[in-house]
Amino acid sequence: MAVGLLAPDSGEVTLAGFGSPTIPANRMQLGVAPQTLALYDHLTANENLTFFGRMYGLGGDHLKTRVNAVLEMVSLADRRNDRVLGYSGGMKRRLNLAAALLHEPALVLLEEPTAGVDPQSRNSILEFVRALREKGTTVIYTTHYMDEAQKLCDRIAIIDKGKLLAVGTVEELITKYGGDSLVRGTRKSGDQVRVQTKDPLAEIQKLLQPQQMETNDMQEVRIERPDLEAVFLSLTGRSLRD
Repeated sequence: MAVGLLAPDSGEVTLAGFGSPTIPANRMQLGVAPQTLALYDHLTANENLTFFGRMYGLGGDHLKTRVNAVLEMVSLADRRNDRVLGYSGGMKRRLNLAAALLHEPALVLLEEPTAGVDPQSRNSILEFVRALREKGTTVIYTTHYMDEAQKLCDRIAIIDKGKLLAVGTVEELITKYGGDSLVRGTRKSGDQVRVQTKDPLAEIQKLLQPQQMETNDMQEVRIERPDLEAVFLSLTGRSLRD
C-alpha cells in the first residue's frame, strides 16, 4: 500500500504530505529496499546505481555525485567497478540500500535489511540506518529481529497475521506487555534462586539482608528485565510459525 501496488480496504495512504503513492511524482518521496534483492548481478555497482538513478530522473553531474555519495555511505566505493555477481551477501544488502537512497527520499522503507548477512555487515547496516534517522529521514523498518527494533526504533508496531496488535515506544510496550522482571541469585552451594517480580530492587534487598546472607549464603544476584522479544512472544504466542 505504501508504494502504491495495493489499494487499502479503507482509509488512504499519503506520502510525506504529498498525496497518494499511486501518483508517480509522489513516489519520488519514497525509497524502497526490499528483502528480495533488487539488483542486476551482471552489472557493476556503479552501473546498477546509474541505471536506478536514471529511473528516478537523475542525470549528468548530479547523478554522478549521488552515485559516489551513496557508494561511500555503504563502504563500497572501492568495489564500484566489480560485478554484483561476485559480491558477498552483506555487500549486496548494502548496495540494495544505496539504490533506495540515490534520490534522497523523505521516507525509506527497509524490509528485513539484515537478512542473511555476516555480523560485520549487520553492524554496518544498523549504524547506517541509525545515521539516516539522525539526519532526519523517516525510516520504516520491518524485521523479525527484536533486538534491532529495540536499538533503532522510536516507535514500534507489532503485527501478526495481518493485524496490528500493539504500537508504542519500546518502554511503553515493555511496561504494558513485557511481564515481570526476573531476579536470579546464586548461593555458594551452587543452588539457584529465581523470583518473578514487579519490584526487582525490593526483592534483591530481601535476598541481601544480613540474616538472609547467613542462611542462604548468597554470592551473586542479577536482574533480567523483560525486553521487546518478551513483548512479541506475549502478544503473538510461542507456537512455531511456518
